[in-house]
Amino acid sequence: MATYVLVHGAGHGGWCYRKVTRLLEAEGHTVYAPTLAGLGDRSHLVSPDVDLDTHITDVANLLFYEDLSDVVLVGHSYGGTVIKGAADRVGDRVGKLVFLDAPEGRSQVEAFPALLKERENGRVVDGVELVFFPSEDLVRFFGVTDPEDIAWMLPRLTPHPWKSLEQPLVLNNRPALEAIPQYRIVSATSLALGIHNEDLMAKARAEGRFWEIDSGHDLMISAPEAVAGLLTEIASA
Repeated sequence: MATYVLVHGAGHGGWCYRKVTRLLEAEGHTVYAPTLAGLGDRSHLVSPDVDLDTHITDVANLLFYEDLSDVVLVGHSYGGTVIKGAADRVGDRVGKLVFLDAPEGRSQVEAFPALLKERENGRVVDGVELVFFPSEDLVRFFGVTDPEDIAWMLPRLTPHPWKSLEQPLVLNNRPALEAIPQYRIVSATSLALGIHNEDLMAKARAEGRFWEIDSGHDLMISAPEAVAGLLTEIASA
């Protein structure tokens, strides 16, 4: 059986993996779905200090304090940058990296420049610049259309600290990081938008580590069976 750590994207929390977690646990796997500082059930901890390094530390500390090894570390969207940073710090605990509809760049803004427009809709609250304020338009932006899913998501989404999205990722152990097998699962919607790095996609395809799911961006919510099935396949590869 495998051990998974599922890291969410901007504005979300560990709650967004509920469907996938239940499917994986039903197969006997161990699953952790932490919530990053300042978001979801930890939204009360948001502060001007919360940045990308904070979130990387959240995940790296989980791997250490739970004494996890050979982990399948999964990052959705912004979470892809977080897991890359965590694997750079504690790579000896990571067996495989899975980028779940997670475009890559030195920062999330570089990976997905359209975020700069989202910043225009943000605001400063208690000294913290926040973006992705919950709304039905935001849910549709995440590619979720089922009314039940929308009703479930809306009260759980939380604004995201902008600082973490624009901070560049600093890697200190790149050779060890690149030695970890990397897998890419993308949504058909994001692939059509051309936001994913073509060279990385081509490399993943050539290695048999690339899958496309016919879904919107939040595919762990809109296509949980497909995501759980691929994660199981990846763990056994």
